[in-house]
Amino acid sequence: MKQTRAPAKPPVPSVPPCRCLDAEVARLGAGARAVVVGGGLLGLQVARALAMRGLHTEIVEGAEHLLASQLGEPGGRVLARDLRRLGTEVYTGARAVRMTEPGLRLDNGYELSTDLVVLTAGGRPSTALARRAGLMVRRGLVVDSALRSVSDVRVHGLGDCVEHRGRTTGFVPPAWEQAGVLADVLTGGSARYDGSRSVARLRATDLEVAVLGDPEHATGEVVEMTNPIAGSHRRLVIDGGVIVAAALVGDLSRVGLITQLYDRGTVLGADEAGQLLLAEAAAASVVLPDVAEVCACAGVSAGAIRACASLESCRESTRATTGCGGCEGVVRRLLTQGRESRPRAPTG
Repeated sequence: MKQTRAPAKPPVPSVPPCRCLDAEVARLGAGARAVVVGGGLLGLQVARALAMRGLHTEIVEGAEHLLASQLGEPGGRVLARDLRRLGTEVYTGARAVRMTEPGLRLDNGYELSTDLVVLTAGGRPSTALARRAGLMVRRGLVVDSALRSVSDVRVHGLGDCVEHRGRTTGFVPPAWEQAGVLADVLTGGSARYDGSRSVARLRATDLEVAVLGDPEHATGEVVEMTNPIAGSHRRLVIDGGVIVAAALVGDLSRVGLITQLYDRGTVLGADEAGQLLLAEAAAASVVLPDVAEVCACAGVSAGAIRACASLESCRESTRATTGCGGCEGVVRRLLTQGRESRPRAPTG
């Protein structure tokens, strides 16, 4: 008797998680209840997106405050207050332990009734291939400052999957920086990655957060201002007159300028750090030279932006503001400067 092998089933195409979530939200409809487990950047963005779709949303975070990896307790407290003002309840210092018939049970015994649970409890680097290849892996593929595997110099890595000086990153700007370094290394250059640049930006409706570096652990003098009533928290860490880390919650009108000073290692005057935390007018007198990089995502200089006629043409020709969006405030000011400096057409 001749045996035949059943034909292999075609692979089932994977559906992106966002599309699955979108379909489920559409099925549930406005008025449904949702719980987001995880109060990090992704969790807050998801929670705000669900709330904007009309779902009654709650957030559960195991740490004592939101964005515990990026912010200190004052900033996290301001953020939680903002979320509650927007109608989203926040439970910190509590962990989800069990799915139940009515919803989700927390380790404090409290039970949340919900129609949808979204887990945003952090990501892990994909290291299976590196492990099978016998490369050194801890949390990620361990690389040196030339982005070479420490166990095989023929292998390079960058982005979310690598670990450099004991740290991994899930953000776009460090990956672009690593790509530039690796391109130079592979073409015979001597560039090295020191892991110093890290910019995280929360993009969620009615929530504004930007974190530069590691403001909770960086060494230096701290200049800080918190106004929970206005929903703002600002923290700068200054070492040798240079901004080495910053955290901004609430008004981000100065985030573009602070990012430029941070990126370029500009030495501040004695009063400048404090002025950066005050009203916009206090920092408005600072003029960026044409060579200053304004948009780190697309590598666009101040001069290139000043040469554009409008924000729309700037986006089309340079891609500035189309990445994380943190440079938009500075871009708008530079475009205004460019218009004011152009000669007016003769009249009459």
